[in-house]
Formats: sequence, C-alpha cells, structure tokens
Amino acid sequence: MISSIFGLQHIEIAEDIVSETFLKATETWGIKGVPENPAAWLYTVAKRKTLYHFRRNKIFEKKIVPELTSRQPKNYEIPELNFSRQNIRDSQLQMLFAVCTPAIASEAQIGLALRILCGFGIDEIAEAFLSNKETINKRLFRAKEKLRAEKVRMEFPPENEIVIRLDNVLHIIYLLFSEGYFSNTQNQILRRDLCLEAMRLGLMLTEYERTNQPKTNALMALMCFHASRFDARQTNEGSLVLYEQQNKALWDQELINRGLHFLGLSTQGSEISSYHLEARIAYWHCTQEDSREKWENILQLYNQLLRINYSPGVALNRTFALYKANGREEALAEAEKLKLDNNHFYFVLLGELYKDLDNRKAKFNLEKAYDLAKTQTEKQAIQSKIEELQ
Repeated sequence: MISSIFGLQHIEIAEDIVSETFLKATETWGIKGVPENPAAWLYTVAKRKTLYHFRRNKIFEKKIVPELTSRQPKNYEIPELNFSRQNIRDSQLQMLFAVCTPAIASEAQIGLALRILCGFGIDEIAEAFLSNKETINKRLFRAKEKLRAEKVRMEFPPENEIVIRLDNVLHIIYLLFSEGYFSNTQNQILRRDLCLEAMRLGLMLTEYERTNQPKTNALMALMCFHASRFDARQTNEGSLVLYEQQNKALWDQELINRGLHFLGLSTQGSEISSYHLEARIAYWHCTQEDSREKWENILQLYNQLLRINYSPGVALNRTFALYKANGREEALAEAEKLKLDNNHFYFVLLGELYKDLDNRKAKFNLEKAYDLAKTQTEKQAIQSKIEELQ
C-alpha cells in the first residue's frame, strides 16, 4: 500500500513501518488485550506511522511530492492512504507483478515475495533456502536495487502483456509452494507456512478477472490436491510418510473437493499447461483405490508432461509410475538410463526397484541415497529402508 503510493524506491521505509506497527501491536495488545478488530487497528497505526515518518523526515515535501507532481497535472493532490480491504488486495497483486519482473532472478523473486507479501523474517527466509542471514540480506538488497534501476512501478501490466507476465507470477507461486512441500530445511520435511502463503497468493489471482485464467485455476487445483495430504504425509514426530504408507483417512476431503472445483474451472479454453497435467496427476494421487488403471492414467499424464516441460524430477516420477503400471523390470531398464548421479531420490527409487530382485544392489543404492540426502529426516527414512532389507 505505502509502496504503491510513494514508489518502490521507498520500499525499505514501508518495511520499517510494518515492523514498527507489529512491534507496537505486541506491546499494546500484551497490556490492553487484542482489540475487537485487529486488522483495522493495524491499518490505522500503520497509516499514522507512515504520515508521521514522512513529515518527520521531510521526505514527503522534499522528495515525494516533486516525484509525484512531475508525472501529474499541477492540480494533482496527494492521495489519502486507503487501507480498505479491496485496495490492500489490489496493492498486493500489483506488488506481486512488480516482484516477478523478469529483471530479477527467480530465487530473489521468491525471497522478495516472502519478505514483502508474506511478512517472513530474514531468519525464516534463510532457513527456507538453507542459507544464512547475510546471504539473504545481500540477495534482497540487490533485488531492490534492480527494482529501482529498472524503474519498476507497482501497477498491473498492460492488457497485451498480462498473460506473459502472469506466467512468471504463477511460476514463482509454484516454486514457493514446492519450497514448502519438498522442504530442504534441516529439521522439517514440510513447511506448511510456505505452502499456505503460495495458496493465498494464488487465490488472490483467481479473484481478479484479468488473472483468473485456466492455468491459474489449474495451479490452485494442484496446490489443493497436494495440501489435502499434509496431515498424512508426516508423523507427529515430523518424519516422512511415503505415499503408499499414508493413512488415507487423514486426507482432507474438503480440500480435495476444492481442488476438483478449480480443476473444473481450468478446463475452459484450449491451452494445456504443465499445471493442468500436474493437477490431474495430483488428483489421481488423491483417489483411494490403488489400481493399475490409476497408475496407467498417471503414466500417460507424465508422458505428456515430459513432452512439454522436461525435467529430471518429472522423468524420475514417470519411472515410478511405470513401475506401478507395468512392473519393476520395465521400470528398472528406464531408471538405469536416467543416470541422475547427484539425486538421492534416484537412488531411493533404484533401491525400491532392486528390492527382492537383488537386495545387495538395493542396499548399495540406498546407501548412496543416504550419503546424498540433505536433511536428517530424509536420512532417517532411508535408514529405515536399509534396515528393512536386513
């Protein structure tokens, strides 16, 4: 909101005001209790702090007014800070498009989105990226400098550009969700906070006519289907539960139904994006029965996905689907061709495929997977598999 009026060159000021507002809330609410309308309280305090900050530092009169009036008629008046729910939503969408400018690398885009739009602290962002505060601060500083240098403004792209820019926005939301769903932090296999923020941003896009595209709904369907299995995907102690061992009673049927709703909306139009295919794969994973028909459908979807968006991860998942649909011997032949020597999931799959055929090779591959695994929770899961063989 503050950045939309005063420009992205003052983004650090906006961040400081937000931090001060939440600090004030912590102090005041701890003494007087939480107000009846916490959101309105926060907006009011932020508005006061914004006006006070600019007047105190004379930034408003010396810098901002000349910048604004140079682009506007002489009778232009400085707008009031509008903290209505609608205006906040519009400002968040505009900031999302600004952050996702192609001028900034995708890692920095995710970091900015987490910091500015989702309110994450530097420590939390550093943990999400398996990095440190200094590195993240430098990355965000360079990204903000790029916003200034490129004179990126908080506004929706022109009508003829919005579809192209939307692709970048959806990609960042997809990466943000994936960062949470396949967490690389040392102590977590699932970062629900990252996933939920990605879903919140995606939902905002579906509520705005120009960005409510079939591929937007396909991405929302994909995230809903994955999120429906959160509770079944890990134990109370935080250990990973493999898909075939999950308690299906823990799957969230309401989220599955929401996914079906968005999947239905995504069928409008003729475009088939990778989000459409991944959403349909995720849907099949949310079906209770474990039949050959189910895995044949998943296999065919992976075949299509490989043609339009090849990646080693997709090839690996396709090989697992091949194993479930056609048996381990055919899958082994395909897996050996992949040679993903730095991917621990690859060696986990080889361990599974060699299991009972050649337990010596199965153990060898699982031990390689253990050495390559990045987190302790992954290592524990792999160690359990090795112990099962013995």
